[in-house]
Amino acid sequence: MSDSSSNFSFPHRTPVFTAVIVILCFAAFGWLARRIYVPHAATVQPVEGVLTPAERKARLDEHHAKDQAAATSYGWVDQSKGVVRLPIDRAIELTVRDLAKK
Repeated sequence: MSDSSSNFSFPHRTPVFTAVIVILCFAAFGWLARRIYVPHAATVQPVEGVLTPAERKARLDEHHAKDQAAATSYGWVDQSKGVVRLPIDRAIELTVRDLAKK
């Protein structure tokens, strides 16, 4: 009976073949890591409700007009608590007068 297991041997691999396998493994790992961890470029999607510059200017002007009206007129903030809104100039005058008394 022959001993066939003792005659079996692995083929001799050259260092170049091993280096190529190692480089391919690193490349595969790098490609996989890049696919998973690097964010992809976002696609530009149109957003509904985007205002044109003219519409934005009109809204800003409207907002400024409301602010100007609130800063220069009298009005109730909370009538049940007796809190009023004063024009800025009048509020400054009252504050200066109160501080001068102290």
